[in-house]
Amino acid sequence: MSVIWITAAIVAAALCAGVVGVAVLIGWKLTHPDRRPLTQSPEQFGLAGEPVRFPSRAGGVALSGWLLAPSGAARLTVIFAHGYAGNRLERGLPALALARSLVAAGCRVLMFDFRNSGESEGRLTTVGQLEKFDVLGAVDWVAARFAEPIGLLGFSMGGTASLLAAAEDSRVAGVVADSAFSRLKPYLRRNLSVWSKLPRYPFTPLIMAILPILTRMRPDEVDALAAVKRLYPRPALFIHSEADKAIPAANSRELQAAHPDRFGLWTTPEGGHVGAYAQEPEAYTGRVLAFFAEAAADFIK
Repeated sequence: MSVIWITAAIVAAALCAGVVGVAVLIGWKLTHPDRRPLTQSPEQFGLAGEPVRFPSRAGGVALSGWLLAPSGAARLTVIFAHGYAGNRLERGLPALALARSLVAAGCRVLMFDFRNSGESEGRLTTVGQLEKFDVLGAVDWVAARFAEPIGLLGFSMGGTASLLAAAEDSRVAGVVADSAFSRLKPYLRRNLSVWSKLPRYPFTPLIMAILPILTRMRPDEVDALAAVKRLYPRPALFIHSEADKAIPAANSRELQAAHPDRFGLWTTPEGGHVGAYAQEPEAYTGRVLAFFAEAAADFIK
């Protein structure tokens, strides 16, 4: 073998090793995002927030949050579930502004941080696989303390995790999923480059092959389309912006189409990812409150 061929083989091996190394690094970072600090408080929005801490239903992870209560008797408890690499504030809305409107309408609201987020324990983010159990832990905590129906309101990853959780717990009266993805594995195949900031090929297939080895993450287990079939006949409302480039609105349309007789869909033409509330806050709040009022009434029957 000539020196040229040997050199070429060494260069090719080094390039392959470099590509794999980058895929490992990015895969690790995507499942271990930096925590975002809490930079707002309920008091800034005229709310009295009671700090709470409760366990996830799996993994022995303690989760932190706020319980926001109305002045009178609550007719419903709504559990908020935030998006990937965020925290309970869901600053894009902001979630505390929405919570204030729900509390004023007589809802109790629980806002909490997923594992590996905000002030909660945990060192791994799984984009729904384990976060489902965090939502279920919140449902357990609420159900042990309050008698009124429980609703889930999730954003992006939190929307998908809420659908997965509701499918496994009949105590959930209904789910509002804002900008959720329908199935994680095909979503990542098409859109992982949006989050990794790397070319789709060769990095997306490499990262998806490496993630289960690094973290035991199983994207095929995060299947909201299968979950909504078990959620039915309880209701769901899907909210999305048609301008969402991170998670296309086609995901919500696919989920709603599973049972259009009990599942609603509302989209806004602008707003970007989890951007519907910022575009039309009054319409958003009105639709969410109307949905939960009907879901609670059906649940009590």
